Amino acid sequence: MAVTLHRAPVAGIPPLALYRILWMRVSVFVVEQQAAYPEIDGRDIEPGAELMWASEGDDVLATLRVLREPENNRIGRVATAPHARGRGIAADLMRAAVAHLDAEAPGLPILLDAQEHLADWYGRFGFVVSGEPYAEDGIPHVPMRRDPAGVA
Repeated sequence: MAVTLHRAPVAGIPPLALYRILWMRVSVFVVEQQAAYPEIDGRDIEPGAELMWASEGDDVLATLRVLREPENNRIGRVATAPHARGRGIAADLMRAAVAHLDAEAPGLPILLDAQEHLADWYGRFGFVVSGEPYAEDGIPHVPMRRDPAGVA
C-alpha cells in the first residue's frame, strides 16, 4: 500500500484520523520519551494551524504541526510511529511542509524547537541552530531557524 501525505486544519480531519494522530503524538512524546506535559496544548486549533500526516491505509505513520505566527511560521510536533521509522516518511513530511510554507509565505522564516540530537537531521531541510541549548521536560533542545532563500 502506498504512503499518502495529508494536510488539514483540525476541523477538516476525519475524527478517526485525528484520534490516530493525537494517539501517536502522545505515545511518542509522553509515553516513549517519558515527558509528562500537556501534549494537546491548544495550539492545534489556533487560526491558521494545520496538521500534516502520512498514512498507509488507516495507519498514521508520521505527523507534524504547522503554526502561522505574525513574524514567522513554525513547524513542531514532528513524530514518527516506532514501526515506521527509518523509511524517510518524516523527511517527506518535512520537505512537503517547508515547500508549502515557502510557497505560501516566501518572505517568512520558519522556526522550530528541535531535540538537540536531531539538529543535524533538521539541518538537511535548511534549518540552523539559532540560539542557546535549553532543556524542555528534561530533554535537551535547540531553537532552529530556516530563513527564506536569499535572506541571512
